[in-house]
Amino acid sequence: MQTSDGSGVGSNAHSVTPTHDARHASNVSASLTDSQAEFWYLVECQGCKELAHSLRMIHDLALYHSDIPFDTPEKLALFDLKVLWEGFEKMGEKV
Repeated sequence: MQTSDGSGVGSNAHSVTPTHDARHASNVSASLTDSQAEFWYLVECQGCKELAHSLRMIHDLALYHSDIPFDTPEKLALFDLKVLWEGFEKMGEKV
């Protein structure tokens, strides 16, 4: 997805959620907090494939079936949904 100036959505150096900074999030050696463990439990109960499908549906509804104009914050939020659903799809494949 590109913004009006031609740059990609995730390429903003001052972005709230720059995609290139997310790699540190998969530090497996760190133990989970109680809230993180509860979140992963809920993800497992709901199912990764089901969550991926729901997030993709919300993304597509907002992008393709809405008359609301999208600026950078909205585009970043849609990109975040895409990152989440693709992550859940990958997790669902491994199960």
